[in-house]
Formats: sequence, structure tokens, C-alpha cells
Amino acid sequence: MTDETGLAVDLVRAVSDAPDHVNELHERPAAAARVQGVLDVGYRTLDSPVGSLLLAATELGLVRVAFSCEDHDAVLGDLSARISPRIFPDTARLDDAARELEQYFVGRRRMFEVALDWRLSSGFRGSVLHRLPEIAFGRTATYAAVARLSGNPGAVRAVGTACATNPLPIVVPCHRVVRSDGGMGGYLGGVEAKRALLSLEAAA
Repeated sequence: MTDETGLAVDLVRAVSDAPDHVNELHERPAAAARVQGVLDVGYRTLDSPVGSLLLAATELGLVRVAFSCEDHDAVLGDLSARISPRIFPDTARLDDAARELEQYFVGRRRMFEVALDWRLSSGFRGSVLHRLPEIAFGRTATYAAVARLSGNPGAVRAVGTACATNPLPIVVPCHRVVRSDGGMGGYLGGVEAKRALLSLEAAA
């Protein structure tokens, strides 16, 4: 039985054997890890109108969407600490998520159907995020309205925190939550990204 150290050595050797086949090499570690049952988190990046997105998934579903401003390496480090250090590039696991996001960005998708792993959201924050898909495509809701929807009208600040720490932005549409005075409010990907997403939906 090969341990994780032996697997790592095998993966390095695989990369050294055929440096010209970049795409194949990116898949080899994930394939080997999957066979040996040690692939806990797969990831890939996706170019988008709001910059490069890091997508990560477990066997349960999409667990993280991260903007480039979050530092993808730092996000992978956080996933390693919070979920598992057994993380490999794995485009196959993220095919559905990538396809749905691409459809969304070209105006061909208004609702995401990809399976989600909610483990990075818990308590009231998790309750808030579960309600956000109820805000229709092309519409917005205020932080106060989402607090009422979540069953705690006084928790406006907590709703803001839940949106600001949403591990699944875009797919779980925290960009549709705005301030009561019409202001954008904060956003994990930056205010310009939030404005771009709302503009994209308004134009679709």
C-alpha cells in the first residue's frame, strides 16, 4: 500500500517524465490521488469577466469560489487547513461548475444547479447564505430585507458579515445584496466586481 509520501514522489516523477504534455500532467496527480482514495479537494482556475476565479470542490460539491484579489495560493492554504491537505489540480471534478459559470457570464444561465458543499458556512451565516438564491436573477435585496428573510430582523450587520465571508460568491449571489440607501456595500471580490455582476444580470 502506497502512503501519501510515496504518492507525492510518484507525482513528482510523473511531472518530470513528460514535461511537454502540460494538460495531461495536470490531470495525472488528481487521477493517481483519486485511484488511491486520497483526493479530498480538487481545484482549477477559470478566466471570467471579473478576473481569474479559483474553483474548488470536494466529493460533495463546489466548496469554494475565490477571486484573484483573495490570493489563490492563500485560499488553497486555507482549504488545506480547514478541509484537508490532500488538494490536487482536478479539472474533471470542476467541469460542471466551470460550464455553469461560463454560461452565466454569457447570459445563458440565471440559476446554478451545480452541487454545493456548504461546510465552510455555519450558524446564522450559513442560514443567510442559504436564503440568497431566493433573490431573483437581475434583482437586488437590502441587507435589512435579507435579515428579515433569515428570521432575525435586527441582524443587519451579521448579514453583512455573512455576505462578506461567503465562500461561494457568484454561485451563491451575495452580490445581489445592497445597502438600503442604494449603495453597493462591500464585496469579497471588490465593489467593481459587484457592480459588473449586477450590470451583467441587468443586461441579460
